[in-house]
Amino acid sequence: MQDDPKTLVSTAWLAQHLKDPDLRVLDASWHLPTDNRDPRAEYEAAHITGARFFDIEEISDNRSDLPHMAPPIEKFMSRLRAMGVGDGHQVVVYDSVGLFSAARVWWLFRLMGQMDVAVLDGGLPKWLAEDRPTEDMPPIVRDRHMTVRRQAHMVRDITQVSAASKLKDHEIIDARAAERYRGEADEPRPGLRAGHIPNSKNVPFKTLLNADGTMKDAAGLRATFEAAGVDLSKPAITTCGSGVTAAVLSLAMERIGKTDHALYDGSWAEWGMFPTVPIATGDT
Repeated sequence: MQDDPKTLVSTAWLAQHLKDPDLRVLDASWHLPTDNRDPRAEYEAAHITGARFFDIEEISDNRSDLPHMAPPIEKFMSRLRAMGVGDGHQVVVYDSVGLFSAARVWWLFRLMGQMDVAVLDGGLPKWLAEDRPTEDMPPIVRDRHMTVRRQAHMVRDITQVSAASKLKDHEIIDARAAERYRGEADEPRPGLRAGHIPNSKNVPFKTLLNADGTMKDAAGLRATFEAAGVDLSKPAITTCGSGVTAAVLSLAMERIGKTDHALYDGSWAEWGMFPTVPIATGDT
């Protein structure tokens, strides 16, 4: 793969830069409610040397009934400042699955106008498999100011997605597993209808990854989108269960040079709850 500190870097790249004074590593591990895993406890037991824990649930908009919606600017700034992350830092985000929730935090940084952020390709599993250094001690943190300029074009709400679904002027791309997209499997959150947004395409996020959990190269990513019927010339809206794995699609599009994409933050946690918006099932 080609290392790019604005999208994706390899474990070799991170190992080489781990002691850079302006590098900040974030553990953004998060799991579905049905997984019964505690990412903070796992972080405290072992994390990449110097990493800080980014709590996706806590650094969110607690005024919303929806899970881990993007936080207000002020909250994002204050939480990151307290973590010692700010202007002038190169940020690398990883998770304990491989390439799962880290992309959500990459997207959050982008939403806040911070561009020097990359996801660690293959995440913690690849790092551990290569016997690279970890620790169980929290890093020493010094405050760092962060300048935030929210990029409103990178996020969509239910009204905008509903319009795009009707007008078919965007490609709405769903990152959930095919069984959930088709409405054949129960949602992990109770009370949601089964199915997908009408006129959306299904690109399960795992189809963008290699067998070892790293992301496919640009040609492989492009081929995966096209095989799912995605017209890459149209602007895209990514969606999933709750706005986490949708960001894997967003990251993949950025890797192939496609920049006109936004993420539906409410995703199926919102759409599947609203009785007034239509749903589709099966492959259509």
